[in-house]
Amino acid sequence: MQAIIQPSILKGTIQAPASKSSMQRACAAALVSGGKSIIKNPGHSNDDKAALGILKALGCEWSMVNGELVVDSSKSFLNSQLTTYNSQLAVNCGESGLGIRMFAPILALSKEEIIINGEGSLLNRPMDFFDEVLPQLGVKIISNNGKLPLKIKGPLTPKNIEIDGSLSSQFLTGLLFVYAASNAENVSIKVNNLKSKPYIDLTLKVMRDFGLNVPENKNYEEFYFSSTTNHKPQTINYTVEGDWSGGAFLLVAGAVAGNITVKGLDINSTQADKKIIESLKDCGCNIFIQDDKIEVSNPLIGMRGFYFDATDCPDLFPPLVSLAAYCEGETIIKGASRLTHKESNRALTLQEEFSKMGVEIKLQKDEMIIKGTGKIKGTTVHSRHDHRIAMACAVAALKAEGEVMIDDAEAINKSYPDFYEHLQQLGATVQINQLINK
Repeated sequence: MQAIIQPSILKGTIQAPASKSSMQRACAAALVSGGKSIIKNPGHSNDDKAALGILKALGCEWSMVNGELVVDSSKSFLNSQLTTYNSQLAVNCGESGLGIRMFAPILALSKEEIIINGEGSLLNRPMDFFDEVLPQLGVKIISNNGKLPLKIKGPLTPKNIEIDGSLSSQFLTGLLFVYAASNAENVSIKVNNLKSKPYIDLTLKVMRDFGLNVPENKNYEEFYFSSTTNHKPQTINYTVEGDWSGGAFLLVAGAVAGNITVKGLDINSTQADKKIIESLKDCGCNIFIQDDKIEVSNPLIGMRGFYFDATDCPDLFPPLVSLAAYCEGETIIKGASRLTHKESNRALTLQEEFSKMGVEIKLQKDEMIIKGTGKIKGTTVHSRHDHRIAMACAVAALKAEGEVMIDDAEAINKSYPDFYEHLQQLGATVQINQLINK
């Protein structure tokens, strides 16, 4: 698919998409809770669909009722006391990094061998963590030289362990869920150099909302499960938050090309990407925040370069680069080392694709330096099969000197399938061409 973006002026109000970080965690919590869960404002991105596919493969029953997701996990493999399967169980995590890292430890509760696979870029992302950690918890695992597919066989037994949190906090999220599911007692998970701490705050909040046993957080260095709780399956009502990761692109689009209002973003959210607000204030755009909406527009006097530490929110790099391209002077974003193992090597991908639009980006150790001029060339770029690269290029195209064509534009379906439609609703001229492979 190819998306063609014309220079546009944005105006209007739009609802932020549902957070896949919140949605996928809700699916995991619904699985381990053992009862009925009603999930409001459910997402429908490819990553969300992958999580629902895992639930179905594990015996959960779910359906959409009046726009709400109803999940019954009482007959899942965790709660049915099954000891054997008619055939080897296999699950597919799609391209979801959170999905594989969160569900793999939960699947390790099974006494039977389970095959875990994925698609696309996920097949090349490192899974050495599981090779190193799961055997310490009594799990047999065979990986493909540290990559997918994985073959695991439990049951997992919670023990005192120490893990590395520098690659991703998502591994810790999976362990927190599985320790809660297996009634961990008087054991702790020690973590060295934990990144993306706000995402752990989100994990703990979701666990609490679903009535799961929540560990004591000791300064993000140790998570201690003191004792089990008498958790009884009950009907849980949970509302998926608006997505600050996707919403960041909308807010930057407003700063670059118009005057828009974004609704559905909770300013009190634990989501890491809420920090986009800091950069929008620092660059000098017009921004007005209320409890239920955020208004943002392009200032009359132009925007200025800024400094931003994205170490704990690396997914903000793409929208920040789009913003920085329209800010006079240099913008420095710290945390570039966190971009290596994403859907693409985002540091290099941003540098290469934005250079096609005339934006100079330098990579210097852990910093990305963007030279902003406000002059974006019309050209053809490629998403590199990365949803956030596609959206970043689309936002940058809104004030370009000519049309920008984005190849492999359907990459947005991973997290924000309504993105182009939402831009159109705000007044952007977006043409979608469905290409036929010969």
